[in-house]
Amino acid sequence: MGGATAATDVDARTDDQAVTGERSEPVAAEADGAEAEFRDDVSVELVRSAARDADVLFAARVSTKGEQSLDDVEADAERSRGLINYLMRSRHGSPFEHNSMTFYVHAPIFVFRELMRHRIASYNEESGRYRELRPVFYVPGPERRLVQEGKPGHYQFVSGTPEQHALVERETREQCTRAYASYQRMLAAGVAREVARIVLPLTIYSSAYVTVNARSLMNILSLRTNREESAVPSYPQREIEMVAERMEAAWAGLMPLSHAAFVRNGRVSP
Repeated sequence: MGGATAATDVDARTDDQAVTGERSEPVAAEADGAEAEFRDDVSVELVRSAARDADVLFAARVSTKGEQSLDDVEADAERSRGLINYLMRSRHGSPFEHNSMTFYVHAPIFVFRELMRHRIASYNEESGRYRELRPVFYVPGPERRLVQEGKPGHYQFVSGTPEQHALVERETREQCTRAYASYQRMLAAGVAREVARIVLPLTIYSSAYVTVNARSLMNILSLRTNREESAVPSYPQREIEMVAERMEAAWAGLMPLSHAAFVRNGRVSP
Protein backbone atom coordinates (compact mmCIF):
# COMPACT_ATOMS: atom_id res chain seq x y z
CA MET A 1 0.00 0.00 0.00
CA GLY A 2 1.50 3.29 -1.07
CA GLY A 3 1.76 6.58 0.73
CA ALA A 4 1.23 10.02 -0.73
CA THR A 5 3.50 10.73 -3.68
CA ALA A 6 4.99 14.01 -4.83
CA ALA A 7 2.39 16.27 -6.43
CA THR A 8 2.42 16.36 -10.23
CA ASP A 9 0.30 18.14 -12.79
CA VAL A 10 -2.92 16.36 -13.70
CA ASP A 11 -4.73 17.73 -16.71
CA ALA A 12 -8.18 19.01 -15.77
CA ARG A 13 -11.00 16.99 -17.31
CA THR A 14 -13.43 18.82 -19.55
CA ASP A 15 -17.08 19.08 -18.68
CA ASP A 16 -18.19 16.77 -21.51
CA GLN A 17 -16.28 13.78 -20.14
CA ALA A 18 -18.23 11.11 -18.29
CA VAL A 19 -18.10 11.27 -14.54
CA THR A 20 -19.90 9.51 -11.75
CA GLY A 21 -22.25 11.79 -9.88
CA GLU A 22 -24.63 14.52 -10.87
CA ARG A 23 -23.30 17.90 -11.90
CA SER A 24 -24.94 21.11 -10.77
CA GLU A 25 -25.56 23.96 -13.14
CA PRO A 26 -22.59 26.38 -13.04
CA VAL A 27 -23.29 29.89 -11.86
CA ALA A 28 -21.09 32.51 -13.44
CA ALA A 29 -19.57 35.52 -11.70
CA GLU A 30 -16.95 37.91 -12.92
CA ALA A 31 -13.51 37.74 -11.24
CA ASP A 32 -11.32 40.33 -12.94
CA GLY A 33 -12.27 39.12 -16.38
CA ALA A 34 -12.37 35.40 -15.45
CA GLU A 35 -15.73 33.71 -15.16
CA ALA A 36 -16.13 31.92 -11.82
CA GLU A 37 -18.09 28.68 -11.69
CA PHE A 38 -19.87 27.48 -8.56
CA ARG A 39 -20.79 23.84 -8.03
CA ASP A 40 -22.41 21.89 -5.21
CA ASP A 41 -21.19 18.42 -6.22
CA VAL A 42 -18.07 16.29 -6.68
CA SER A 43 -16.96 14.12 -9.61
CA VAL A 44 -15.51 10.63 -9.22
CA GLU A 45 -14.57 8.57 -12.27
CA LEU A 46 -13.15 5.04 -12.23
CA VAL A 47 -10.43 5.28 -14.87
CA ARG A 48 -8.67 1.94 -14.43
CA SER A 49 -9.24 -1.22 -12.45
CA ALA A 50 -7.96 -4.74 -11.91
CA ALA A 51 -10.39 -5.92 -9.26
CA ARG A 52 -12.56 -9.04 -9.12
CA ASP A 53 -13.99 -11.20 -6.38
CA ALA A 54 -11.91 -14.06 -7.77
CA ASP A 55 -8.78 -12.12 -6.79
CA VAL A 56 -9.71 -12.69 -3.17
CA LEU A 57 -10.00 -16.45 -3.62
CA PHE A 58 -6.57 -17.33 -5.03
CA ALA A 59 -4.88 -15.04 -2.52
CA ALA A 60 -6.68 -16.71 0.38
CA ARG A 61 -6.18 -20.29 -0.83
CA VAL A 62 -2.43 -20.07 -1.30
CA SER A 63 -2.08 -20.55 2.47
CA THR A 64 -3.43 -24.11 2.22
CA LYS A 65 -2.92 -25.06 -1.45
CA GLY A 66 0.42 -23.44 -2.31
CA GLU A 67 1.09 -23.61 -6.05
CA GLN A 68 -2.23 -25.36 -6.59
CA SER A 69 -3.91 -22.06 -5.78
CA LEU A 70 -2.99 -21.01 -9.33
CA ASP A 71 -6.00 -23.05 -10.41
CA ASP A 72 -8.19 -20.52 -8.56
CA VAL A 73 -7.00 -17.45 -10.48
CA GLU A 74 -10.07 -17.74 -12.71
CA ALA A 75 -12.28 -19.33 -10.07
CA ASP A 76 -16.04 -18.98 -10.00
CA ALA A 77 -16.37 -16.51 -7.17
CA GLU A 78 -20.12 -17.10 -6.88
CA ARG A 79 -19.46 -20.67 -5.79
CA SER A 80 -17.12 -19.35 -3.09
CA ARG A 81 -19.40 -16.69 -1.67
CA GLY A 82 -19.12 -18.35 1.76
CA LEU A 83 -15.32 -18.10 1.79
CA ILE A 84 -15.42 -14.39 0.99
CA ASN A 85 -17.94 -13.81 3.76
CA TYR A 86 -15.83 -15.89 6.18
CA LEU A 87 -12.72 -13.83 5.41
CA MET A 88 -14.65 -10.61 5.96
CA ARG A 89 -16.32 -11.81 9.15
CA SER A 90 -13.06 -13.14 10.62
CA ARG A 91 -11.16 -10.04 9.50
CA HIS A 92 -8.63 -11.91 7.38
CA GLY A 93 -7.95 -8.78 5.39
CA SER A 94 -4.85 -9.39 3.26
CA PRO A 95 -6.64 -11.39 0.49
CA PHE A 96 -8.63 -8.23 -0.26
CA GLU A 97 -5.43 -6.36 -1.14
CA HIS A 98 -4.61 -8.18 -4.40
CA ASN A 99 -6.50 -5.78 -6.66
CA SER A 100 -6.36 -2.17 -7.74
CA MET A 101 -8.73 0.69 -8.57
CA THR A 102 -7.72 4.14 -9.82
CA PHE A 103 -10.20 7.00 -9.51
CA TYR A 104 -10.08 10.48 -10.98
CA VAL A 105 -11.53 12.81 -8.36
CA HIS A 106 -12.55 16.43 -8.87
CA ALA A 107 -13.49 18.01 -5.56
CA PRO A 108 -12.81 21.02 -3.31
CA ILE A 109 -9.36 21.18 -1.76
CA PHE A 110 -10.78 20.81 1.75
CA VAL A 111 -12.14 17.40 0.70
CA PHE A 112 -8.72 16.28 -0.53
CA ARG A 113 -7.11 17.30 2.74
CA GLU A 114 -9.47 14.93 4.54
CA LEU A 115 -9.06 12.16 1.97
CA MET A 116 -5.27 12.29 2.12
CA ARG A 117 -5.35 11.59 5.83
CA HIS A 118 -5.93 8.00 4.73
CA ARG A 119 -2.31 7.04 4.21
CA ILE A 120 -3.31 3.80 2.52
CA ALA A 121 -3.69 5.07 -1.02
CA SER A 122 -1.53 6.66 -3.69
CA TYR A 123 -2.26 10.23 -4.73
CA ASN A 124 -1.17 12.49 -7.56
CA GLU A 125 -2.83 15.90 -7.45
CA GLU A 126 -2.78 18.82 -9.86
CA SER A 127 -0.29 21.48 -8.81
CA GLY A 128 -0.96 25.16 -8.29
CA ARG A 129 2.78 25.70 -8.73
CA TYR A 130 2.81 24.42 -12.30
CA ARG A 131 -0.54 25.51 -13.71
CA GLU A 132 -2.98 28.36 -13.33
CA LEU A 133 -5.90 27.14 -11.26
CA ARG A 134 -9.35 27.40 -12.78
CA PRO A 135 -12.02 29.48 -10.99
CA VAL A 136 -14.28 26.57 -9.98
CA PHE A 137 -15.58 26.77 -6.41
CA TYR A 138 -17.80 24.72 -4.14
CA VAL A 139 -20.90 26.23 -2.56
CA PRO A 140 -23.28 24.06 -0.49
CA GLY A 141 -26.50 23.16 -2.26
CA PRO A 142 -29.97 23.67 -0.79
CA GLU A 143 -30.08 20.10 0.54
CA ARG A 144 -26.85 20.55 2.57
CA ARG A 145 -27.63 20.51 6.30
CA LEU A 146 -26.02 23.58 7.85
CA VAL A 147 -26.66 23.49 11.60
CA GLN A 148 -24.75 21.24 13.99
CA GLU A 149 -26.47 19.97 17.13
CA GLY A 150 -24.90 18.00 19.96
CA LYS A 151 -21.29 17.54 21.01
CA PRO A 152 -18.40 16.16 18.92
CA GLY A 153 -18.70 12.42 18.41
CA HIS A 154 -22.43 12.48 19.13
CA TYR A 155 -23.74 15.28 16.98
CA GLN A 156 -26.00 15.55 13.99
CA PHE A 157 -26.68 18.13 11.33
CA VAL A 158 -30.10 19.59 10.66
CA SER A 159 -31.41 21.77 7.86
CA GLY A 160 -30.76 25.47 8.16
CA THR A 161 -33.23 28.24 7.60
CA PRO A 162 -33.69 29.80 4.16
CA GLU A 163 -31.90 32.87 5.53
CA GLN A 164 -28.89 30.78 6.59
CA HIS A 165 -28.69 29.09 3.20
CA ALA A 166 -28.89 32.45 1.45
CA LEU A 167 -26.15 33.83 3.71
CA VAL A 168 -23.79 30.90 3.07
CA GLU A 169 -24.32 31.09 -0.66
CA ARG A 170 -23.93 34.86 -0.86
CA GLU A 171 -20.82 35.05 1.32
CA THR A 172 -19.14 32.08 -0.39
CA ARG A 173 -19.66 33.45 -3.87
CA GLU A 174 -18.55 36.93 -2.88
CA GLN A 175 -15.36 35.83 -1.12
CA CYS A 176 -14.36 33.31 -3.79
CA THR A 177 -14.87 35.80 -6.60
CA ARG A 178 -12.88 38.43 -4.72
CA ALA A 179 -10.04 36.00 -3.92
CA TYR A 180 -9.76 34.81 -7.50
CA ALA A 181 -9.62 38.39 -8.73
CA SER A 182 -6.66 38.99 -6.38
CA TYR A 183 -5.02 35.83 -7.71
CA GLN A 184 -5.43 37.03 -11.29
CA ARG A 185 -4.02 40.48 -10.51
CA MET A 186 -0.89 38.96 -8.98
CA LEU A 187 -0.38 36.64 -11.94
CA ALA A 188 -0.82 39.57 -14.33
CA ALA A 189 1.85 41.46 -12.38
CA GLY A 190 4.32 38.60 -12.90
CA VAL A 191 4.04 37.01 -9.46
CA ALA A 192 4.85 33.28 -9.47
CA ARG A 193 1.87 30.91 -9.41
CA GLU A 194 3.08 29.26 -6.22
CA VAL A 195 2.92 32.64 -4.46
CA ALA A 196 -0.25 34.01 -6.04
CA ARG A 197 -2.24 30.91 -5.06
CA ILE A 198 -1.93 31.68 -1.34
CA VAL A 199 -5.00 33.91 -1.47
CA LEU A 200 -7.27 31.19 -2.86
CA PRO A 201 -9.80 29.58 -0.50
CA LEU A 202 -10.05 25.86 0.32
CA THR A 203 -13.36 25.73 -1.51
CA ILE A 204 -11.59 25.92 -4.90
CA TYR A 205 -11.65 22.64 -6.80
CA SER A 206 -8.62 20.46 -7.38
CA SER A 207 -8.23 17.14 -9.17
CA ALA A 208 -6.23 14.02 -8.44
CA TYR A 209 -5.79 10.36 -9.24
CA VAL A 210 -6.39 8.13 -6.24
CA THR A 211 -5.36 4.47 -6.37
CA VAL A 212 -6.53 2.00 -3.73
CA ASN A 213 -7.13 -1.69 -3.20
CA ALA A 214 -10.37 -3.05 -1.81
CA ARG A 215 -9.11 -3.37 1.76
CA SER A 216 -7.89 0.23 1.78
CA LEU A 217 -11.14 1.41 0.27
CA MET A 218 -13.14 -0.43 2.92
CA ASN A 219 -11.16 1.43 5.57
CA ILE A 220 -12.07 4.72 3.90
CA LEU A 221 -15.73 3.73 3.59
CA SER A 222 -15.96 2.61 7.20
CA LEU A 223 -14.91 6.10 8.33
CA ARG A 224 -16.32 8.34 5.60
CA THR A 225 -19.88 7.09 5.26
CA ASN A 226 -22.75 7.22 7.73
CA ARG A 227 -24.93 4.11 7.46
CA GLU A 228 -27.43 2.53 9.83
CA GLU A 229 -25.93 -0.93 9.26
CA SER A 230 -22.46 0.21 10.38
CA ALA A 231 -21.28 -1.63 13.49
CA VAL A 232 -19.17 1.40 14.41
CA PRO A 233 -20.96 4.73 13.76
CA SER A 234 -19.10 7.40 11.84
CA TYR A 235 -19.92 11.07 11.34
CA PRO A 236 -18.10 12.25 8.20
CA GLN A 237 -18.32 15.67 6.67
CA ARG A 238 -20.95 15.44 3.96
CA GLU A 239 -18.66 16.56 1.14
CA ILE A 240 -16.12 13.76 1.64
CA GLU A 241 -18.99 11.31 2.10
CA MET A 242 -20.12 12.26 -1.40
CA VAL A 243 -16.72 11.13 -2.73
CA ALA A 244 -16.83 7.93 -0.69
CA GLU A 245 -20.33 7.08 -1.93
CA ARG A 246 -19.26 7.30 -5.56
CA MET A 247 -16.15 5.20 -4.93
CA GLU A 248 -18.26 2.60 -3.17
CA ALA A 249 -20.72 2.39 -6.06
CA ALA A 250 -17.87 1.70 -8.50
CA TRP A 251 -16.30 -0.92 -6.22
CA ALA A 252 -19.64 -2.66 -5.67
CA GLY A 253 -19.94 -3.10 -9.42
CA LEU A 254 -16.47 -4.62 -9.69
CA MET A 255 -16.53 -6.88 -6.61
CA PRO A 256 -20.19 -7.40 -5.69
CA LEU A 257 -19.61 -10.39 -3.39
CA SER A 258 -16.89 -8.62 -1.44
CA HIS A 259 -19.02 -5.51 -1.15
CA ALA A 260 -22.03 -7.52 0.04
CA ALA A 261 -19.88 -9.22 2.67
CA PHE A 262 -18.58 -5.83 3.81
CA VAL A 263 -22.13 -4.55 4.30
CA ARG A 264 -23.35 -7.79 5.87
CA ASN A 265 -20.61 -7.70 8.47
CA GLY A 266 -21.20 -4.19 9.72
CA ARG A 267 -19.11 -2.23 7.23
CA VAL A 268 -15.96 -2.93 9.23
CA SER A 269 -12.72 -3.05 7.26
CA PRO A 270 -11.03 -6.47 7.68
